[in-house]
Amino acid sequence: MTKISDKFRELRKRKEGALIAYVTVGDPNSEATAPLVGALIEGGADIIELGIAFSDPIADGPTIQSAVGRALASGTKPQDVFKIARTIKDQHDIPLVLMTYYNPVFKFGLSKFLQLARESGISGMIVPDLPFEEAREYKKECLAAGIDTIFLAAPSTDPGRLKQILIETSGYLYLISLYGVTGARSTIPDTAFDLVKNYSRLLSGSIPLAVGFGISTPEQVQRLMHAGADAVIVGSAFINLIAQSPQNPDAAANKLKNLARELKKATVASR
Repeated sequence: MTKISDKFRELRKRKEGALIAYVTVGDPNSEATAPLVGALIEGGADIIELGIAFSDPIADGPTIQSAVGRALASGTKPQDVFKIARTIKDQHDIPLVLMTYYNPVFKFGLSKFLQLARESGISGMIVPDLPFEEAREYKKECLAAGIDTIFLAAPSTDPGRLKQILIETSGYLYLISLYGVTGARSTIPDTAFDLVKNYSRLLSGSIPLAVGFGISTPEQVQRLMHAGADAVIVGSAFINLIAQSPQNPDAAANKLKNLARELKKATVASR
């Protein structure tokens, strides 16, 4: 059992869904990230996804692209991400997931990158631009390091490919709920909830189903949980709050805590 698996088992016993919160490390600066993550955890986040700023974030919308720009402008480097992850690990007993495009991994070298990740307390990895067909060595080394390999599925994923993805993924399956890029949305189309219902039936509890892209309100969380999601992934809604108070980290932290509390409460009410 991994730390992520343990967390989902603990939440199932309490009849809770998981709130997975994403932040871009270094937004608005490296010193702010650990306290902001602490606020999310205090608000109820169960798992934290830490994004490594990369100059070409092809899966991300304007909100996260702006966060990436702020992180890069502040001078945050991948080495800093590992240091910050270690700080968070030392302060909080919570699974940490690293989200990165493959270029930084390649530049470090896979073995060295995963060694640093493991030493920094990383429990899982998401690499959006690494298809499972090309991930044999990555999967092998993550398994040896005790790090979950979290793969993504989308509305366009056909059943045959999904079957292969489920063989390779561990920790949870990241379901992209709609077409397009990341970004908070005031409404989510009914097709997204139908997609979650279909995936929930297909998975039959074999691995937790975590749903992301567009989620920003407690009402959306409740509907996704009713549809069969085990977790919701929220990023842009949190990053929007950070962007509102870049020079006032205490104000940003308070806003993050309050929103996390509202979203987490919706996962409990829906079980």
